[in-house]
Amino acid sequence: MDAEMREKTGQKAVILSVSGKIALTIFNFIVGILSGSTALIVESAHTFSDIMTSAIAFIGFKIGLRPPDKEHPYGHGRAEPLMGLAIVLFLIIIAYEIFSEVYTKVTLGVSLTPPSYLAAVMALVGVGANFALTSYSMKVGKKVNSPAIIADANHQKVDIFACVAILVGVIGAKMGFPILDPIVAFFIGLMVLKTALDVFKDNIDNIMGKIPSEKLLTDVKSAALSVVGVYDAHDIRINYMGPCASAELHIEVGGDLALREAHKLSHKVEKNIIENVDVVTLAIVHVCPVGEDEVVVSKNDA
Repeated sequence: MDAEMREKTGQKAVILSVSGKIALTIFNFIVGILSGSTALIVESAHTFSDIMTSAIAFIGFKIGLRPPDKEHPYGHGRAEPLMGLAIVLFLIIIAYEIFSEVYTKVTLGVSLTPPSYLAAVMALVGVGANFALTSYSMKVGKKVNSPAIIADANHQKVDIFACVAILVGVIGAKMGFPILDPIVAFFIGLMVLKTALDVFKDNIDNIMGKIPSEKLLTDVKSAALSVVGVYDAHDIRINYMGPCASAELHIEVGGDLALREAHKLSHKVEKNIIENVDVVTLAIVHVCPVGEDEVVVSKNDA
């Protein structure tokens, strides 16, 4: 996918996500007040935080689209996982606010009254809306390989389970267990924290250059071996730069190949990898004579 198409697709996903979250925030808060549901009011605060995290995801996505320059020869892709970490901070703050509200309700003796069934209706609407928004954002995030949009989708996934929990809490409260409403709010807080940990791990892995799967290495090797004149490929390394990655590898060619021909062959391999491995935007190939042991030199060998 080219940069222009990636930008349009990602931007559309973020705009739709923000629009849906604004609507859910307003309706959750209004229905929460009218129905007397603490969990629904807490969820409105949570969906409001979703708007902020979507905005952060969008900023990271836009920065990541900037092309390489003199100071950033590998581009600006790492802005996306960095913004993903900013989303983690927002999640922790929201979890703290939720736990504080639950503490006030339960510990300080605030009277507990069961919410009306209006809260249950809103919870059902929330399940459907959040499922649609989450599925769409996750699909687009994976399609454009955006850590920021994927982090935002994982965050929003919490809202699906939160709305289901609110529905259970309302029904339970109506059956004579009003304590279930703040308990559900506490459960939402735990889910927010769990999501924060997951998003933190995913984005740290991205920044640290962890390879998401062995398939990527296999795809790079297959692209190299498909070029006529390449006998083998080894020492393949992948360096992640947010949504994109660079590949470094050694290829084995005939030992009597002229330097000029070996140089041309290495460029053919680089071009083939970039064209056939979607996530790779830069490839660096080192040429080795076939059958000879390769010695990789590093500072640790000194």
